[in-house]
Amino acid sequence: MIVTCITIFVQPDRIEDFIQATLENHRASRSEAGNLRFDVLQCASDPSRFFLYEAYRSEADAAAHKQTPHYNKWKETVAGWMAKPREGVPHRPLAPEDPEQW
Repeated sequence: MIVTCITIFVQPDRIEDFIQATLENHRASRSEAGNLRFDVLQCASDPSRFFLYEAYRSEADAAAHKQTPHYNKWKETVAGWMAKPREGVPHRPLAPEDPEQW
């Protein structure tokens, strides 16, 4: 299993656009066979800061996600709305050990 945590800072005037585009990507990503979780979070104290939590069964599934039309559409759509480059950090989950608990 692989989890990627992505921090994104969005230009204040594009927050609502970013939310809509990201929720569209979220819905399509959840239908991917290898996707276990795709959470979209907005910071309570800074509405321009977002955190995406993506869990996939394997590194191959995570890589396949980056080849999907919905991901590429999202990436191109939101690129100009970011206040600074997004930061994605892959993680190896330690617990829970059973992917079915995700």
